[in-house]
Amino acid sequence: MTTMKVGSKAGAFYLEGQTWRCMTELVSDIVIEVGEMSFHLHKFPLLNRSGVLQKMISEFHIEEGNSCVLQLHEIPGGAKAFELVAKFCYDVKIELNALNVVCLRCAAEYLRMTEDYAEGNLIAQTENFLNEVFSNWKDSIKALESCEGVLSYAEELHIVSRCINSLAAKAYADSGLFGWPMAGQTARKNTSGNGLWNGIGSGEMPRSDWWYEDVSFLSLPVFKRLIQAMEEKGMKSEDIAGCLTFYARRFLPGLSKKSSIGTPCVTPRASVSAPSELDQRFFLEEIVDLLPSRKGVCSTKFLLSMLRTAMILHASASCKENLEKRIGAQLDEASLEDLLIPNLGYSVETLYDIDCMQRILDHFMLAEHSAEVAPDVNLKLPKFHSLAAVIPEYARPLDDGIYRAIDIYLKSHPWLTESEREQLCRLMNCQKLSLEACTHAAQNERLPLRVVVQVLFFEQLRLRTSIASWFFVSDNMENSRGPHGNPMQQKKNNDGAAQTEIAQEQNEEDGPVDDMKLRVLELEKECLNMKQEIEKLGKPKSSWNIFTRKCGLQ
Repeated sequence: MTTMKVGSKAGAFYLEGQTWRCMTELVSDIVIEVGEMSFHLHKFPLLNRSGVLQKMISEFHIEEGNSCVLQLHEIPGGAKAFELVAKFCYDVKIELNALNVVCLRCAAEYLRMTEDYAEGNLIAQTENFLNEVFSNWKDSIKALESCEGVLSYAEELHIVSRCINSLAAKAYADSGLFGWPMAGQTARKNTSGNGLWNGIGSGEMPRSDWWYEDVSFLSLPVFKRLIQAMEEKGMKSEDIAGCLTFYARRFLPGLSKKSSIGTPCVTPRASVSAPSELDQRFFLEEIVDLLPSRKGVCSTKFLLSMLRTAMILHASASCKENLEKRIGAQLDEASLEDLLIPNLGYSVETLYDIDCMQRILDHFMLAEHSAEVAPDVNLKLPKFHSLAAVIPEYARPLDDGIYRAIDIYLKSHPWLTESEREQLCRLMNCQKLSLEACTHAAQNERLPLRVVVQVLFFEQLRLRTSIASWFFVSDNMENSRGPHGNPMQQKKNNDGAAQTEIAQEQNEEDGPVDDMKLRVLELEKECLNMKQEIEKLGKPKSSWNIFTRKCGLQ
């Protein structure tokens, strides 16, 4: 740890219980109270260094028989910081280090110890040493940790932001490019057994995660700012995600299946009491917001552990939805064991949370059916084909989504050959297109002719099946009106008004059937037109005859 010596005299202070006294021949003429501690000092050394103490002493009215007593309960760093300030004023030797320089810098600012009162005053001394601290990783970490005790003062003096920027720059700099650890960096041994790297026999190889443990001891607000600063510097999403994973596992015992919710997972370096459920919930929601949005940078196993913990801690709906979407985007990487999320809801009809699993699957289907990449003119056909084929056919209830993606791709790539378009269209099953998609495909000039014929064929089969069902229903209704029907109804049929009413009902029932027949006629006309087009292209007539016989057009 970097240190700096200030002052030239030997120690002249001693402690008696809660009282600090200066060992000089002169009797102390001022008492400064800081918390429970009392400092019996002399006015002159203090007047020459601090503008605040100078003003307080001049404004103090000493009553007869009483000494000057001042109170500095609000000084940053408390009694420990003022002890160093007092020694500095007496030119007694003190040692500045990364753990005390922040508090001392804030105390110097609070007491207005500027160059106006003495050359080389405490503000200048601490500022010079802070610059040395910021050049070292370990010292910067310790200084940032010490900022939390005087946070408002450290923020006002921009010490926190300077620490964070220094750390972000050092973490972003890839020390692996140089083959040796950075100053203050915890190096990890090369496990390959080979002590040489690029001709340098260091025996150690720095890794990209060398800084994870160091920053994991920061409080959440400071850690959050550090992560955001690293993202602004251009830190890789994988490294950000790795650090967040390390940090989350340290503070969220629920991420481990073997841990109980009340047992904190901390290393021996810090003595931390078990966090409350409320604190853990807030912590988890903040970590989820910090996770990089890029797919794949966080392992699916970790995301599922976070989701399971979020359910245990009753995290917000938006937090759980965020995790479900992330998991759905990379569900293919999950294992069956990790997907078994216990049912923690009010209903215990099922052992596992089936509704949650359904939502994750829905996100997976939506993510894989997305056509956002299709308009990219630089997207090669094999790449698009592999992306579109990720979801197997059995997992697609409808092929409308993949049809839209194919159509957009064909529109953006008009130079594809007929064989390439046919190869692409094999990704979809024409039998699994909705009526709207079939109607669009039947008129789509971008599709190969063979595909259009298939679409029309399967659409006609559906229509013929529907017509057959209508006829079946109609025959049953006719039989119910026959001579063996209701005698009272037969009597009504003798009246003219009743006969007219029955005719109207019959017309209303026959309406949908007539519409079906018209649609079939239209399809037959379209098929005949296509027959003529195929004959113009030189297609064998025998193949068309087979097709028309299957369709029932001959």
